[in-house]
Amino acid sequence: MQLRHLELFCDVIALRSFSKAAANHEVAQSSASLAVGVLEDRLGTRLIDRSKRPLEPTPAGRVYYEGCREMLTAYRTVEDRVRGMENRVSGQVRVAAIYSAGLLRIDQVVRRFRESYPDAEVVVDYRHPNEVRERVHNGEAELGIQSYPRETGDLACIPWMEQELVLVVPAGHELAERESIARDEVAGLRVVGFTPELGIRRATDQWLEAGEVSVVVVHEFDTIENVKRDVEVGTGAAFLPLATVTREVELGTLVAIPLLGDRLSRPLGIVHDRHHPLSSAAERFVELLCEVEDDEGPPAGALKPALADGDRESPSSVAAKG
Repeated sequence: MQLRHLELFCDVIALRSFSKAAANHEVAQSSASLAVGVLEDRLGTRLIDRSKRPLEPTPAGRVYYEGCREMLTAYRTVEDRVRGMENRVSGQVRVAAIYSAGLLRIDQVVRRFRESYPDAEVVVDYRHPNEVRERVHNGEAELGIQSYPRETGDLACIPWMEQELVLVVPAGHELAERESIARDEVAGLRVVGFTPELGIRRATDQWLEAGEVSVVVVHEFDTIENVKRDVEVGTGAAFLPLATVTREVELGTLVAIPLLGDRLSRPLGIVHDRHHPLSSAAERFVELLCEVEDDEGPPAGALKPALADGDRESPSSVAAKG
């Protein structure tokens, strides 16, 4: 039995896909299927239920996965310690990140990491906020990048950055020419909000309540992308991190208006299992992440498009372009 077979099997379970596991290891999908088949033949039982999509482990497969994962973790820890004696950084770092964590920043750091440590690799898997913590807790990711991170008995948190929240409106909105806006001025505003279980929704609600201000939530979504698209078509305004709307502001489909008074921001942090020491590769990746400056671009007011109303593309036409 080869260690490679176990690694492929664990990735098939973690990613719930033969093709994704194969791509992760840069092999053909048939190689991943063959590896799992070899293990099943050896054990005399099915490890994966192939009739379900996405794939799911059988009860035997779940037990085998948990054991293999622990064994691979121990093996990599020993390897990491030996390599560390020669100051080598190698191995794989699995990262689970929320979709809006700053894709450009993370991609830049991944590129720097690969240039600095050619013997190591980083695999970033973008997930829903709740899934980020779950994947770290289950050992399917060594690091998790999420908003409003919190420490627990099992998870530790490394603060990363604070992202300023702004009021975002569609081009042509009655507030679109404002340079800034005070909290009490948004009273009664039609707002596209986030679903109540998300940290950004709770923080925004608390900020409004602190100023004794109420808004009208017309739609709720669980991703920033859906909120942005709904604002673009004119459904309402939204409170969003400035860093997540820079492209739309530059295109002229959205306008970002700074908030006056008490600051409203979204913290981002890096979570990891406090019971397992980070690999040297993960430590180096965290170091590179924390070296990234919090450069979210010019102030929101400065990002307003310098086009006459007649020259702006409509939200629908820009959205159609993709």
